[in-house]
Amino acid sequence: MKILITGGTGLIGTALYKKLRNQHQMTIVTRNANKAYKNLGHDIDTVTHLSRLDNLNDFDAVINLAGEPIADKRWTEAQKKRIEQSRWQTTEQLVALFKNSTDAPKAFISGSAIGYYGRQGKTPVTENDHQVHDEFTHQLCARWEAIAQQAETEQTRVCLIRTGVVLAKQGGALSKMALPFKLGFGGPIGSGEQMMSWIHLDDMVDLIIYLLNQDTAKGPFNATAPTPVSNQEFSQTLAKVLHRPCVFRVPAFVMKGLLGEMADMILTGQAVLPARLEEHGFQFRHRELKSALQQCFNEA
Repeated sequence: MKILITGGTGLIGTALYKKLRNQHQMTIVTRNANKAYKNLGHDIDTVTHLSRLDNLNDFDAVINLAGEPIADKRWTEAQKKRIEQSRWQTTEQLVALFKNSTDAPKAFISGSAIGYYGRQGKTPVTENDHQVHDEFTHQLCARWEAIAQQAETEQTRVCLIRTGVVLAKQGGALSKMALPFKLGFGGPIGSGEQMMSWIHLDDMVDLIIYLLNQDTAKGPFNATAPTPVSNQEFSQTLAKVLHRPCVFRVPAFVMKGLLGEMADMILTGQAVLPARLEEHGFQFRHRELKSALQQCFNEA
């Protein structure tokens, strides 16, 4: 299979490429070829910009993982624009290439996030059972998905992956969350009651491959483990795995002072369930948080 991947040098893209490189012919879209070579090896096929392509006739599938990190910087209006445009523009370019193709790829797997739902409290949320809270993350993901959906035709099916917090051995959110615990200052954030929907990187990669090979799969899929937990439980479990205390609490007002509007994403949450993935028969390797964290930190 010939696959085009955007965001191939990110956390998920790198792991996905390494899993598939011996099975399929992959092309990575990257503006930084040196970073791609460093992360993925010098034998990779790269395209520096989508504008260099006239169509997608040469590809069997497209996986769209591109996007400015959402939690790396304070959400100024300028940063919000960067977050939006990094997702929307790339997806618009891909859709245009699909429409220019006489033999379009059969699958378009496009990223999204559980931010689509906005804050949800403790009520479980599925793809078909939810009521969105209209805020920045929802508006960002809703338009992102709507753009991607325009690629759907009788020839091309579109899968939208609403990703939760990805847990990995290196990089991503977990390394940042673990640091205060390793220093002995870890603890819940705010009330600790907000729900966290997480997924291990192994399962994230596996589900993308699963959807790639499921000819009947299309529409939105929640990329989250079946067992969301509260921030309090997450913090206590992380502390136990790291053999560190969990006695400090970061007050909500401190988070808001440090992060501004972005703090809402951390202080509120969602209990997102992967209903459609499980209906399709996908099997998670890491269903429980403790074992997932132990794997990330190589604990027995």
